[in-house]
Amino acid sequence: MTIGQHTVSGAHFAFTDRWGGVSAVPYEELNLGGAVGDDPAAVRENRARAAGTLGVDPDRVVWMNQVHGRDVAVVDGPWGDPARIPSVDAVVTARRGLALAVLTADCVPVLLADPVAGVAAAAHAGRPGLVAGVVPAAVEAMTALGADPARMVARTGPAVCGRCYEVPAAMRDEVAAVVPAAYAETGWGTPAVDVVAGVHAQLAGLGVTDAQRSPVCTLESLDHFSYRRDRVTGRLAGYVWLD
Repeated sequence: MTIGQHTVSGAHFAFTDRWGGVSAVPYEELNLGGAVGDDPAAVRENRARAAGTLGVDPDRVVWMNQVHGRDVAVVDGPWGDPARIPSVDAVVTARRGLALAVLTADCVPVLLADPVAGVAAAAHAGRPGLVAGVVPAAVEAMTALGADPARMVARTGPAVCGRCYEVPAAMRDEVAAVVPAAYAETGWGTPAVDVVAGVHAQLAGLGVTDAQRSPVCTLESLDHFSYRRDRVTGRLAGYVWLD
């Protein structure tokens, strides 16, 4: 299992790859998504293994039912009953030590933290969420809890790149009308959307200057899950928490 993890002033950021778990084909191996058709027992084991590698309690990780929207939930602990997990695309907390998680398989996992204020967020930004403004909504919710965009640290994880995310020209125009930085072209010269560039443009526009991105394109990397490449596949996870 290889989990890209680093810490900035007590804020921890981590992104998984697909290896080191127990899921069978086509979810092999470290599928962390519970709504993709995988064996629930395998997902629980995978989540426990990932949490163990990170040094966090798997029962103290906050997950979401992601729906490609912009709704944000402010949390101070795990949901408990899985039936209580809301349909949101960002979670925000002011509880130090509480890990927030986001699932992806081409969409952009966005992790945010203000270590001074003790506020963290995890957001799921696909093309619809980019347009809807899930990242600005998460930053707004963090600010309401005392965070300052100028102090925020942002990290985005493995996602499909603009050179690979081919879309119809009309769809590219619709996205670029809202987020111009997302306008892109594939490596073979057809219309594309660069969601990663769009997310980072939104962060910069909000005053978040400490923002870094993963160099990994999920569609190109066989070490990562990609919905566009495989359709039936697992999910990666991004985690953020504060000391």
